[in-house]
Amino acid sequence: MDNTTEGMWDSLPVKLNDAILQTLDELKFTHMTPVQAACIPLFMSNKDVAAEAVTGSGKTLAFVIPIVELLLKREEKLKKMQVGALVVTPTRELALQISEVMEHFIQKFPQFTQILLIGGTNPIDDVEKFKDQGANIVIATPGRLEDMFRRKADGLDLAGSVRSLDVLVLDEADRLLDMGFETSLNTILGYLPKQRRTGLFSATQTQELEKLVRAGLRNPVRIAVKEKGVAATASQKTPSRLSNYYTICRSEDKFNNLVAFLRQHKHEKNLVFFSTCACVEYYGRALETLVKKVTVHCIHGKMKNKRNKIFADFRALKSGILVCTDVMARGIDIPDVNWVLQYDPPSSASAFVHRCGRTARIGNQGNALVFLLPMEESYVKFLSINQKCPLQKMLLTGDVVDVLPKVKAMALADRAMFDRGMRAFVSFVQAYAKHECSLIFRIKDVDFAALARGFALLRLPKMPELRGKHFPDFPATTVDTETIRYKDKHREKQRQKMLAELREKDDTPFPKKNFIKNKAWSKQKTRKERKKKRSAKRKHNEGSDVDDEDMTELLNDTRILKKLKKGQISEEDFEKQITSGTKSKHKTEEPSLDGSGDEDV
Repeated sequence: MDNTTEGMWDSLPVKLNDAILQTLDELKFTHMTPVQAACIPLFMSNKDVAAEAVTGSGKTLAFVIPIVELLLKREEKLKKMQVGALVVTPTRELALQISEVMEHFIQKFPQFTQILLIGGTNPIDDVEKFKDQGANIVIATPGRLEDMFRRKADGLDLAGSVRSLDVLVLDEADRLLDMGFETSLNTILGYLPKQRRTGLFSATQTQELEKLVRAGLRNPVRIAVKEKGVAATASQKTPSRLSNYYTICRSEDKFNNLVAFLRQHKHEKNLVFFSTCACVEYYGRALETLVKKVTVHCIHGKMKNKRNKIFADFRALKSGILVCTDVMARGIDIPDVNWVLQYDPPSSASAFVHRCGRTARIGNQGNALVFLLPMEESYVKFLSINQKCPLQKMLLTGDVVDVLPKVKAMALADRAMFDRGMRAFVSFVQAYAKHECSLIFRIKDVDFAALARGFALLRLPKMPELRGKHFPDFPATTVDTETIRYKDKHREKQRQKMLAELREKDDTPFPKKNFIKNKAWSKQKTRKERKKKRSAKRKHNEGSDVDDEDMTELLNDTRILKKLKKGQISEEDFEKQITSGTKSKHKTEEPSLDGSGDEDV
């Protein structure tokens, strides 16, 4: 895909509707991309399609146009509550984006309605909207769609509505087929008719063939659109106009370098990726203070209602910083992103490719930079071999100021910031320990003291990875961290109340243990000795051939014998008691006539 064009739209072997051509003209899509040229004719001629193309190659139009065309060609027109097309995608941001593109194309076809079913909104509102307006095209995330199928009690029969389905599209198919979405997807596929067209679209899909079959493709036409050019190999997975860099810096210098870089590029649009939600919360707040006169937005998977607005706001900006997790790594199209910065390398190599692909989209130039520790440098070679993603080394120049004391001051001024730092550190260590590429990212190689200095922590948190270790290289603050107050007065009041309750609990005297005072310590049985004796007794009992019943009988006979010797009973009585005991034993051991004595109860 050396250039992004593959001829004009009228050069397609199938003719597009005039209204669709008009919309393409209005959106200034004058030429097709290779993936569009390959997919549209096949999809429109009722073939199942499995398309793999580098991120940013125009896959959305490759399925939006055929959906509209196929629905127009239906013999039986769709009724209000009949779903003709379903698009399933892993994130709500991506669903929102596809919905916007679809809206442009169906504006000229008022007979079609669409609905967006994503998390972060009230499901009952979605039910009411569907019942009121209906929907011929559904664009959804797996979780919310699965939930809608189960809303029959609320008056929505989605299972009945999808019986008329013509087209199913799974966007970012490899992610949808990951473990997290597999159950939901299988449930959804169970409701859909077998006679349908199916399309799967992704940037990395070659390993998913077995799962594609299960997803319901019948003899799919596989389309793999590769990059051309001197620098690219036969299966390069990143756009050729993307300049991919890496830089090496120590743990304690990493954040300083990031701040210096963002200050130098403050008039550009930058995405900064972190490995965890807690790191986004912590470093995002720090960047808001440290990089002046720049709009900083934070977005991660644990945000519920705010994500859609933040995403829309950042897309509209000419310049700014979006601090995010991998929730923004897939298929998201943010206009004019200049730099993708990976502060933490992602947990999987394929996620690295998807992150980079947020820039250099549809033929534009773009840059990506990953920050690596000295011990992680072999990751560069790994990416080159494993993901066909070559990286160039970048030496960061310009003024690098130590901003970590300012971050510490922020933590001292507000307990909320102190808490964020502790959570971020713990979550980072846990994510690092689970890294897919554990031969390079080894938790045992991590210098925890240097890492904590890089996080600008006031003290080290209590966590299993640090238990029993000493860190003389980490200078903990002399301030008692329990005295750090929340700026939020209500939150601080709650904390003080909780501390008072804990102190009250601590002041309650515990019942004293009665120690043996009249014996020397050396003569008192230690817990260890008692345990040893109990263990020996248990072993003796377990190894004995005498069962409990026999032991009881033996003790009984001994007691009767003692009575005889003391003259308490006559020899005649002795004989009687011994005999009766033996008889009763034999009687209980006799099997019943119907054989039920052998049954297990």
